[in-house]
Amino acid sequence: MRVLITGASSGIGAALARAYAAQGAQVYLLARRAAALEAVRQSLPEPNRHQIFVADVTVAASLQQAAQACLSTGVPDIVIANAGVSVGTLTEYADDLQATEEVIQTNLLALIRTFQPFIQPMKARGGGTLVSIASVAGIRGLPGAGAYSAAKAAVIAYTESLRVELRGSGIEVVTLAPGYIRTPMTAHNPYPMPFMLDADEFARRAQREIARGTSYTVIPWQMGVVAKGLRLLPNWLYDRLFQHAGRKPRAHELAAYQTHAQAHTNSHTNNQANSGAAAHHDAP
Repeated sequence: MRVLITGASSGIGAALARAYAAQGAQVYLLARRAAALEAVRQSLPEPNRHQIFVADVTVAASLQQAAQACLSTGVPDIVIANAGVSVGTLTEYADDLQATEEVIQTNLLALIRTFQPFIQPMKARGGGTLVSIASVAGIRGLPGAGAYSAAKAAVIAYTESLRVELRGSGIEVVTLAPGYIRTPMTAHNPYPMPFMLDADEFARRAQREIARGTSYTVIPWQMGVVAKGLRLLPNWLYDRLFQHAGRKPRAHELAAYQTHAQAHTNSHTNNQANSGAAAHHDAP
């Protein structure tokens, strides 16, 4: 089995790579960061069986080149469009317009560009599976995350359209909507995240749903129940309940958080190094 995964350098993508490699699949890893991709590949069983493709999914030519390179080795059985970014956005601020475009470009348009090169080859072969990683954030619009909610809602609607278009072709379209998954993307969320799963546990559950050809599901199922309940709420009640809900940090807030986290890491490393140097100096 050949499996192509975008956004494979960390988080859900890396976890899916580990899960499929553990089952004996040949995994094609695609992302922007070559060193991180190589690290993931080296962590897999028989790393030389797997291939990395360095590409920016937001650049059409870069993604197309990577897709053609992948196809030159054979048509993947499964293509998982996992690459995504998440950042808070507020429409009232002009500074957030660029972030809004980047979120929609990465989470929606890149997903479409990821699938496109593989549809005709899969049809010609007689089958394959296209998997989109959506989000429960696409079920109702979350305050402070308009771009992310809009992009993920569009992913859900788009892949539903694609599923019907490809019905009878042998190509299955699977839409997975994760709830809260423990990854770098959720590490900075300043609000409660119920039913959180580790990325590897999510990957194991995702594998089962992909193998079944499930058209759409929320993982974990508990978040699916919550999401359905929220969808049923009348607007006036939803608005009242979520008006003051915690919000995802905007780009400048996230940058400040990352700078602080890096400074803390560097300080901790320096302290360890100083302690280590002192210990070495005192040793006989």
